[in-house]
Amino acid sequence: MRIGLTGSIACGKSTVANMLKELGAYIIDADEIAHEALKKTEKPYKQILEVFGFFILDEQGNIDRKKLGSIVLKDKQKLAVLESIIHPYVQQKRKEIEELILQKNKNAMIIYDVPLLFEKHLEGSFDKIIVVYTTKNIQIERLMKRQNLTYDEALNLIKLQVDIEEKKKKADFVIDNSYSLEDTRKQVVEVFKKLY
Repeated sequence: MRIGLTGSIACGKSTVANMLKELGAYIIDADEIAHEALKKTEKPYKQILEVFGFFILDEQGNIDRKKLGSIVLKDKQKLAVLESIIHPYVQQKRKEIEELILQKNKNAMIIYDVPLLFEKHLEGSFDKIIVVYTTKNIQIERLMKRQNLTYDEALNLIKLQVDIEEKKKKADFVIDNSYSLEDTRKQVVEVFKKLY
């Protein structure tokens, strides 16, 4: 069974993914794969340099994610170009990992942790979709604390994604991560039982 796990920035998606992993699900993390795509050994590396130039590199010749991020966060067209390079790589790797999991366990519950599930119109790839939810105020608060951002910076990051209220409407299951970890865990266990 393929489950899409999404939410918005600072909603607690990783927390929920870890809880699902503890229950026996297999997790494929889209962000992790996207970070791999930036490595020198991977195909997108060269394409990214061709588009963005060598000044995005650090002293070791690695892509500096902060430098790259500062460019694409200000320019939606450049962000779209970056995503068009990384997205096919991520999809290919995801398929490869899925195949390996299913060879080991053909009844595996595979959770694909993907922040931009709705933004990339991936709804059709999954049997069910779980949205991790929290209010916009909590998102802003967590982002300000976690990344040392101003209120406006946090709000701008949130605005780059489809509104969490919209995502909530499209979900098969919603896990509200606005309260305690215990409360979240109870909801995760309930959803897991329904899926199995």
